[in-house]
Amino acid sequence: MESPTPRVGIPGPLASRMTMPEQHAYLRARIGRRALLRAGTLTAGSVAGAGLLGSSSATAQPGAAASPAFLPSSAATRVDGSLVAPFGRHLAYGSDPRTRMTVSWQVPLPVRRPYLRVGLKPWELSQRVGAEVRPLHTPSLSAKLPAVDQYYLHAALERLRPGTTYYYGVGHDGFDPADAWRLGTVGSFRTAPSHAEPFVFTAFGDQGVSYDALANDQVILGQNPAFHLHAGDLCYADGNGQGLPADTYDARVWDQFLAQTESVAARVPWMVTTGNHDMEAWYSPNGYGGQNARWTLPSDGPDPVKSPGVYSFTYGNVAVVALDANDVSHEIRANTGYTDGAQTRWLDRRLGELRRDRDIDFVVVFFHHCAFSTTNAHASDGGVRDAWVPLFEKHRVDLVVNGHNHVYERTDALRGGAVGRRVPIGESVSSVRDGIVYVTAGGAGKALYDFPVPDSYEGRVADLESVPTYHWAADGAKATETVEWSRVRYTGFSFLAVEVTTGHRPELRVSALAETGRRIDHFTVTR
Repeated sequence: MESPTPRVGIPGPLASRMTMPEQHAYLRARIGRRALLRAGTLTAGSVAGAGLLGSSSATAQPGAAASPAFLPSSAATRVDGSLVAPFGRHLAYGSDPRTRMTVSWQVPLPVRRPYLRVGLKPWELSQRVGAEVRPLHTPSLSAKLPAVDQYYLHAALERLRPGTTYYYGVGHDGFDPADAWRLGTVGSFRTAPSHAEPFVFTAFGDQGVSYDALANDQVILGQNPAFHLHAGDLCYADGNGQGLPADTYDARVWDQFLAQTESVAARVPWMVTTGNHDMEAWYSPNGYGGQNARWTLPSDGPDPVKSPGVYSFTYGNVAVVALDANDVSHEIRANTGYTDGAQTRWLDRRLGELRRDRDIDFVVVFFHHCAFSTTNAHASDGGVRDAWVPLFEKHRVDLVVNGHNHVYERTDALRGGAVGRRVPIGESVSSVRDGIVYVTAGGAGKALYDFPVPDSYEGRVADLESVPTYHWAADGAKATETVEWSRVRYTGFSFLAVEVTTGHRPELRVSALAETGRRIDHFTVTR
């Protein structure tokens, strides 16, 4: 593991006595003043749309300025805007997926007056909305890594029509996406319908940058999902994953990642949460300043906690809740307890609100660290079990999706940590009567882990009565256990595809697909 050079590092004895925010403050005090003097800036203009949509104000969220503030300079005038091409487009729902969407993207150099064009036809991008700029500076954290300046842009759309396809292009002075010869850069998205109707969503975690990650993306696109859930460990710019200033960190990996995912994320809302590799210790607050610069996600999370990975949204008859398991982890403790219980209290309150909504049939929760998994690498996190599993059962959550372990694994229906009902491949399960199924979908693209026992999946079933494994205890030690709930195991790259039905007897028809498109598991959740 590469440590920071002495000029930016924290002496070991001092670091051991400092909290993560105190380490941020120490580093920023030593580096931030020099970074301020070196940095350039972008400029942003705003032209409000009218009629079919409007633009929300382009004010930064708390913590969104992830690096020291950039001083004004003439940097934006040094490069012809026509030579600077936007890239890394990614969508995310606003607080109401029927009427709000945020388009985010990146530019490699400063530009003047970045904006979004949007319309109901690809050749009529009549509305123009100014973009919010969130520049991000990463200092040289080791002798082998250069300082990096990145420029992230966000345009928030509101007053959209439900169930409508929109076309958009992103640009700036000198680069107008409405120019005929640039129409190849036009993307599209569809808002959520005003009333519940059948749809598909997809999910995975632990993606990174690789050929296998790209292969998964393309198979996902073939499912025509309404949205995609990414359960954390997004790009692995922080290769160590401990959330500490000494972690090896290369900000340039984000450029590769956003370029790789653009083919899907530019048309499918890419709803993410935070994993342990997403705690990037240089950026305040709590290592999440970089995420706040790159993503704009729904903002209904716990107040005053402003984690980018804690929020909820509703699409049709399904409510989705995103959580930051770094807050409760017994395994990786850089951010354990950072919300002082606020996230868990919000979860209890929010799940209760969603269950009282008669228009919601299913509640799906996704986060990074696993409550139930048996791999040799991370297995199960006792902190998640202690803090959240009782709330999932109290509010009768229908499906829980995790990453962290780089495999596919699926449990039986669980209640009180024990098997409430066995769920073989192809079977149906009642989340009310039988319990909750937990899915580890961590095979998005990073190097795979292994199990202590053989795989068992569709076409190659090898059921076992029990599996020897462990969970992370409160003291940070591995507590061995033998479990009976590991029903499906697959060591390969894969993702989830969930078909949602409506009507008198709605269902979640859950399939796991390998990167080749081959099905490796399927089951149905009913209520």
